[in-house]
Amino acid sequence: MTAVLHVPAFKDNYIWLIRGHAGDGVAIVDPGEAAPVRAALARLRLTAVAILCTHHHGDHVGGIAELVDDNPVPVYGPAREAIPAVTHPVGEGDEVPLPSLGLQLRVIDIPGHTAGHIAYHGGGILFCGDTLFSAGCGRLFEGTAEQMCRSLQRLAALPDDTEVFCGHEYTEENLRFALAVEPENVEARQYREAVIALRQRNRPSLPSTIAREKSVNPFLRCSVPGVHAAAETFARRQLASECEAFAAVRRWKDGFKG
Repeated sequence: MTAVLHVPAFKDNYIWLIRGHAGDGVAIVDPGEAAPVRAALARLRLTAVAILCTHHHGDHVGGIAELVDDNPVPVYGPAREAIPAVTHPVGEGDEVPLPSLGLQLRVIDIPGHTAGHIAYHGGGILFCGDTLFSAGCGRLFEGTAEQMCRSLQRLAALPDDTEVFCGHEYTEENLRFALAVEPENVEARQYREAVIALRQRNRPSLPSTIAREKSVNPFLRCSVPGVHAAAETFARRQLASECEAFAAVRRWKDGFKG
């Protein structure tokens, strides 16, 4: 099976190393800084074969230039964003072949957090950058609530057993908000207890799964009556659609101090 290794960066970022069935090759996902990647590659005796980035924010692309100086590998990134180091611009439906890893990933356009944000999916794994977090989603820096809502719906339609690799360790914080929106969600409460135990041992809460996110993530549950009602209470008006409810929940989270 494909192994995915985590490399902590900055305060709460994760850089992901995709390792294939055999050999020492890895694809690097969203290397915001080079130093921790270099250290991990040296420690584990691994070699980069490709770099994949999901969007243009510096904490996801800032280390690419240095890593390419070390080893000039192909760099895949969103065609609709200006990332100077990208050698292979990709968008919806494009394939990213990683033959030395025994893997091929498909690109999904998921605008919202940024205008050209993309995800990579294949082999039962998903790299979704800052669009979908465990129990949360990214802020709307460049896109609209409608775009983000539709992007999350696309990700939620992936197979339930898809493993979800997000860009940040936000899970515990996100679950506090999820339980404010949906306090009777037993699965979210149990998940929070498990995440707290993991983090106390300095272990990542990720990967999650699509099935788990559909059961605990309020941003994927805006059509659930209890979440929709909570969104209407926050908005102080009736909300006509799932995406209107999503927009209200996103505004709620933006100001959440719980």
